[in-house]
Amino acid sequence: MRTLTFFNHAGGVMKSSLTRDVGYTLSQAGRRVLLVDLDPQANLTDWLGVSGVTREQTVYDTATRGEPLPSPISAHGLHLIPSDVSLALAEGQMMGVVGAHLHLRQALQAVAEGYDVALIDSPPSLGQLSILGALAADHLIVPVPTRQKGMNALAGLSEAMATYRKLRPDLTVALYVPTLYDARRSHDREALNALQDLLRPLASPVPDRGAVWNDSASAGQPVGVYAPGSPVHRDVLRVTAEIARAARLGVEIPGVEA
Repeated sequence: MRTLTFFNHAGGVMKSSLTRDVGYTLSQAGRRVLLVDLDPQANLTDWLGVSGVTREQTVYDTATRGEPLPSPISAHGLHLIPSDVSLALAEGQMMGVVGAHLHLRQALQAVAEGYDVALIDSPPSLGQLSILGALAADHLIVPVPTRQKGMNALAGLSEAMATYRKLRPDLTVALYVPTLYDARRSHDREALNALQDLLRPLASPVPDRGAVWNDSASAGQPVGVYAPGSPVHRDVLRVTAEIARAARLGVEIPGVEA
């Protein structure tokens, strides 16, 4: 099993959207996929149409006490460890617990035979849950919006990576993904050019097509279910193929040239 964490301490950069839709696309390509929602805002959980989550169904006990992962919920052919606002309490409980930041990595290793890929949606912060998710990963996938906020976040990302590598020297960024790109805006074009100069490896940009992303989230459905064949769906297929190649997942995405 390969574990990828979608990571950025800035909010609104498409972490949850990409986790959901890349996961769904990989499952449609025949891979057994586990999604883990580490964000107390629970967008990934909500955007898969899952509600009524209790704390016991989240990673709370895993994070704070090193317990095994709870039984996942099935949604759209995916297995999901959901989140709930109560997961925010884990931040304080983890502090001072020796080895707490490696609890999720250990719990995932225990279920590794049941899955091909685990995708983790980390919170928009540099707190305890974000560290938990980063240290559980084989690789990080870092969405970076082609906006000033995306550029401003790079320094914090660099500092966080330096810290995490003290505990996990093998941790790498498999791919940076430019998101929310609008080629009509000169600012976006300039930001993309800057990212191309600064970051390696860098995916092709994910265009800002907000309506379909927002409507699919409201419907609780992956884009491939809500709007199959749409331009947004083609964007999802392409970025999934790029992530799969970068992380060496060994999977070809139908409809995308190798």
